[in-house]
Amino acid sequence: MLTYLGETVSPEMFWALAAFSFASSVTPGPNNIMLLASGVNFGFRRSIPHMLGIGIGFVFLMLCIGLGLGQLLDRLPALHGVLKIAAAGYMLWLAWKIANSGPLEEKTGGAAPLTFIQAAAFQWVNPKAWFMALTAVSLYTVPANYPVTLLIAALVFGVINLPTVSLWCGMGTLVRHLLTNPATLKIFNIAMAILLVASLWPMLSS
Repeated sequence: MLTYLGETVSPEMFWALAAFSFASSVTPGPNNIMLLASGVNFGFRRSIPHMLGIGIGFVFLMLCIGLGLGQLLDRLPALHGVLKIAAAGYMLWLAWKIANSGPLEEKTGGAAPLTFIQAAAFQWVNPKAWFMALTAVSLYTVPANYPVTLLIAALVFGVINLPTVSLWCGMGTLVRHLLTNPATLKIFNIAMAILLVASLWPMLSS
């Protein structure tokens, strides 16, 4: 059995958390779509701050939700509308930025991948990140020992999420050489932008 400072939790609960973390992190979503595009347009090494921003930013978001932000949103429903508007606006801007990326040879100039701060801040307007964090906090914490189990749940996500989302950037880097033709790259970037905008639909329809 796994013991969290006196509160015994079955191994099944721990592995369920790990499985949920992996499944929710590896499936397509705004972060992964953007990392795939970043891998293609900027390569793996230049996208490392982007990946770190996602991993650490999500853990911070999850801790904030677990420490009271989630309850605050429940008490102030109007904040949901503000979050939706902010998320939609920022993601549309990112989609436009991706769709209008130039040829690969121009990427050493003014174009740049998301910074650590930008990627971390993006988690606050990422609907999938909110869903993942809210679900993890509600299902995989133990009320009798809440602070410790919240911290452990966040750490499990941190350990699994970062390398998992990095796979998408790696895939983008692997196919980078296939998209050296400007026209082909343009089609790819427009497709990534469309997918990013489409990922807004579950949030806007709720």
